[in-house]
Amino acid sequence: MKYTKKIRLIPITFLCITAGFIFLQFFNRQVEQKPVTGHLRNVPKQVEMILERSCYNCHSNEQRLSAFDQIAPVSWIVNKDIARAREVMNFSEWDKLSDAEHKGKFYAIFNMVNAGKMPLPSYALTHPGAKLSPNEVEIIKQYALSLSASDSFIPPHDSIHKEKKDQSEPSAKATPISPNGIKYNDDFKNWKVIGMSTLIDNSIRVIYGNDIAVKAIEQENFHPWPDGSAVAKAVFKQTRKPNGEIVPGDFVNVQYMVKGSKEYTDTEGWGFAKFNGADLKPTGKTALFAQQSCISCHRQLAESTGYLFNVPPKANSKQLIEQYLKMVQK
Repeated sequence: MKYTKKIRLIPITFLCITAGFIFLQFFNRQVEQKPVTGHLRNVPKQVEMILERSCYNCHSNEQRLSAFDQIAPVSWIVNKDIARAREVMNFSEWDKLSDAEHKGKFYAIFNMVNAGKMPLPSYALTHPGAKLSPNEVEIIKQYALSLSASDSFIPPHDSIHKEKKDQSEPSAKATPISPNGIKYNDDFKNWKVIGMSTLIDNSIRVIYGNDIAVKAIEQENFHPWPDGSAVAKAVFKQTRKPNGEIVPGDFVNVQYMVKGSKEYTDTEGWGFAKFNGADLKPTGKTALFAQQSCISCHRQLAESTGYLFNVPPKANSKQLIEQYLKMVQK
């Protein structure tokens, strides 16, 4: 008798699930349609084809979604991913970006695909055709490297001494302010050096931390980082000295990350700012620039270290500062 009742429950359960599924479709929403204002330009066709196949379904206004992607509740997740992806990078609105932003976006693309973070593993699982082969990652890498090579950051050694003005340090006559309210803080030069790095754009980066950040590193207490932690990254062009040694040259920019869990809830509790060139021109037209550019890479590539790159096991400031001064003074 009990077995018969269980058998009867099967069609009832199936009907309830079906009714629930149909009911969800009344709350289904299609992806917001936006116009295409400008495609990639001056990009090799091979690179463009890779991006179209693997990235456009999220990072563009030209979605080709499968039927599965358009059915609730899956569509809710897809729509949310597309909205966030468009904020970070939209290949259908490429005309809105400057040449420098184009270059920065391709560095970010390479970093993401090289780390296996893009396409999103969850997306690639249901869309195996979006996966990039090692050869395709190499193609993107070589294109990103070609962009950095065109910068000519390392001049011939005989031209260095012809410079009439020393541009190794930024000027700070006024106090520039980022669109999100973060001020340029010249005092970062007195903070402790917590790391040094290079990037494919042929730059040398010296990374400083304030007392709160250094203490967090020494105690390995950055899950999460304490409020008030601040990190500055001074970026310089590479310069080749007469003896062939490569050292920091002209100042490029200084980048800040300031921890404030209540102030910066949309960017994982970190405030971002970047000041460019000798005039320290702030990056971004509105406070949204950090959501659209900065946090996307930090969220994907540095979650395990509290969204901060280049975190050393311990802060060895004396040795790093001496090394840096030795390089500059030679």
